[in-house]
Amino acid sequence: MTAIGIIGNGPQNYPDFAPFKQEIDFWIAADRGALALLDHNIPIDLAVGDFDSITADEKEHIQLHAKQFEEYPAEKDETDLEIALLKALEKHPERLYLFGVTGGRLDHEMINIQLLHTITENGVHGMIVDQSNLVELYKPGEYTVESSALYANISFIPFSPTIKGLTLNGFYYPLSDKTVAWGSTLCISNRLIRNIGTFSFTEGILLLIKSRDTIQR
Repeated sequence: MTAIGIIGNGPQNYPDFAPFKQEIDFWIAADRGALALLDHNIPIDLAVGDFDSITADEKEHIQLHAKQFEEYPAEKDETDLEIALLKALEKHPERLYLFGVTGGRLDHEMINIQLLHTITENGVHGMIVDQSNLVELYKPGEYTVESSALYANISFIPFSPTIKGLTLNGFYYPLSDKTVAWGSTLCISNRLIRNIGTFSFTEGILLLIKSRDTIQR
């Protein structure tokens, strides 16, 4: 399976789903995220969670439309989103997209970003997407990044205490073999000067965040 999309129970700051409908092969909804999929005319391949944030009628509606439905107790070690993630990883996708996981409670948002590390450790490329941001996590290596009219700002943020050997080519603010540590603002709000740029680093774990300043409706 190439790509799986997971939609969480967070605020509805979703991106335009149209391009993702073409790319994603399997959709998993965590709890109330199932209603969001139905609202956007996206089929629910699997709905999971304790479903404690919906009414009995909404639950029945989800059960009627979901191809698979798995209910869990409210008191459990994992969040509904993590259960959805573990179900997705069982299918060994190449890419995994997370929607509806940002913009609400800060504790939930921070741990959801950390789930990108779990995804990467399983050999899958993960991505968090909302109306204003696209977040990816990388291990040492050399990578290309394409310009985007939707997410023009590009920031590189250390996920580990330090990033060593960070080099940026094709950017308005290039870098060569720099060490960037937690708390540094050196790599915030960069931009590409051509359609494709490259970034590389030798040690650490890096968050790449593409963003935009205003939400277009």
